Amino acid sequence: MVHLLLAVIYLSFISLGLPDSLLGSAWPSMYVEFGVPVSYAGLISMIVSAGTIVSSLQSDRLTRRFGAGRVTAVSVGMTAVALFGFSVSHSFWLLCVWAVPYGLGAGGVDAALNNYVALHYASRHMSWLHCMWGVGASVGPAIISRAMLGGGAWNAGYRTISLLQIGLTAILLLSLPLWRGGAQDDGQKTQAEPLTLRQIFAIPGAKAVMVTFFCYCALEQTAILWASSYLTLHRGVPPQTAAGFASLFCIGITVGRGASGFLTMKLSDSQMIRLGEGVIAAGIALVLLPLGQTVTLIGLILVGLGCAPIYPCVIHSTPAHFGAERSQAVIGVQMASAYVGTCLMPPLFGLIAAHLSVALFPVYLLALLACMTLMHERLLRQTRPLSK
Repeated sequence: MVHLLLAVIYLSFISLGLPDSLLGSAWPSMYVEFGVPVSYAGLISMIVSAGTIVSSLQSDRLTRRFGAGRVTAVSVGMTAVALFGFSVSHSFWLLCVWAVPYGLGAGGVDAALNNYVALHYASRHMSWLHCMWGVGASVGPAIISRAMLGGGAWNAGYRTISLLQIGLTAILLLSLPLWRGGAQDDGQKTQAEPLTLRQIFAIPGAKAVMVTFFCYCALEQTAILWASSYLTLHRGVPPQTAAGFASLFCIGITVGRGASGFLTMKLSDSQMIRLGEGVIAAGIALVLLPLGQTVTLIGLILVGLGCAPIYPCVIHSTPAHFGAERSQAVIGVQMASAYVGTCLMPPLFGLIAAHLSVALFPVYLLALLACMTLMHERLLRQTRPLSK
């Protein structure tokens, strides 16, 4: 039964990644059809991010009341409905409406599943599960592309993924008896009331882990968004080649998380995070050095590989740092911090690139890495008694 539930959770992580890269791949066709500026994709993205922040902050309250299984099933159902809504929309404002349940559902799945796995499974599964997210994020654009190449429109791709999500919702509903006690999941029995934000902020190490997550997701998303522009505008790489180079960053994360699962059998979560930070630093150093395109490419791959263990290992170590009874509340706030970092920091670099220089890209990444490293070390100092 435990292995069957784990298979369902792996499937859920693939499903979680499926919608994440759809907008970027379909938008070149969508904005022309809707007659809006290309920049309007940012508005939809911000609505989705706002929804994920809200649902992440409510994850502790909802999971205590309904259980991780029910929250996950309903959240996936919400994303399925939202994606179907996207597929039948013929105006931009309708996309904005459907982006609300899309964001709420995505944040609910993310927080509930991450905490459940952190409580019940070994660190290697957290790494491999996030590797499955990368698989889903890679498959999503392929489905959109296949739908359009087959003579269809972007709508067909969204509809296909919506149907996949509906199928997963049915599987999750059937799997509810496997979720160990429903609303009274392990680690949540000792505290009847959900924690308020003020109570969470008062926990030693909570602020440090929030800033750690903020900086990590800001670094990851800035690299994803701006690596191609840096290579083209500063290093003179042709745009087509730069796009291929930048994609290797995401491949590095996915492959790295697969490998990290094996490394976690020998190294602790904190050791894995420090290893990742060191690899990121080495990668940024190679990007900074004027040693040619090949070295810059190797640097980007190393940054991706270094990013691989950090997100899953920070999540998995949360119960050890803060206690199982408080982990859902802390993970919910961590998720919200992550989405705020994703929403704010890549556009900030865009302003820096426009008004100063895109050459500051590796310096910006280095500053985020330094802040993340300092905050993670502070987290270890402040929660050391719990993590022993």
